Amino acid sequence: MESSIEAPRRGRPGHDQNSMLEVIVQVFTDHGYDASSLGMIASRLGLSKSAVYHHFASKAEMLEIALERALGELERVFDDAEAQGGDAVARIRYIVREAVLVACAQQPYLILLLRLHGNSEVELRALERRRVLTARLRETFRAARAEGSLRDDLDPGLAARFTFGLVNSLVEWYRPDGPTPPQALAQAVLSYVRSGLRVNETTDFR
Repeated sequence: MESSIEAPRRGRPGHDQNSMLEVIVQVFTDHGYDASSLGMIASRLGLSKSAVYHHFASKAEMLEIALERALGELERVFDDAEAQGGDAVARIRYIVREAVLVACAQQPYLILLLRLHGNSEVELRALERRRVLTARLRETFRAARAEGSLRDDLDPGLAARFTFGLVNSLVEWYRPDGPTPPQALAQAVLSYVRSGLRVNETTDFR
């Protein structure tokens, strides 16, 4: 999926859009997007307000670029799963594993996404994209049930919400320097999803 976000702009030595965005996202997370001011951001970066505006046109643009780090990657996961084909269980396996890896790699940006309140156009668009992802996972679970791989007494919509809820919860406690590397964590989540959904014993989520 192509992004409309422009390539990072460069300005003063030691300050590019990517490195600044990490700090900006932390400000948004600490204070909430609505309460975060340009003054707070400039102070945290050790820059003037005008220097910040050299890299970002507005606070809304900062948020949009940050949210793309999470949403763009998750959308790519779904697109790749569909492009690879295979049965629904194979797609679920790929989506769950890759979504966990995205959650680990893009943790600050996913935390920001999960804490949105929908008070701006940028936030509303992001929340709609989240709903679309949940709907895509729901349809994949529905296909798995039609194939006989998912217990038929579990609503696919609930299965999608439970699965995304589990993946999203990782951002609250996962630590890059912790004892469990992302690949092992992805396998553990897959195993949990398999047992929680009680798919047929012949279904292979490994």
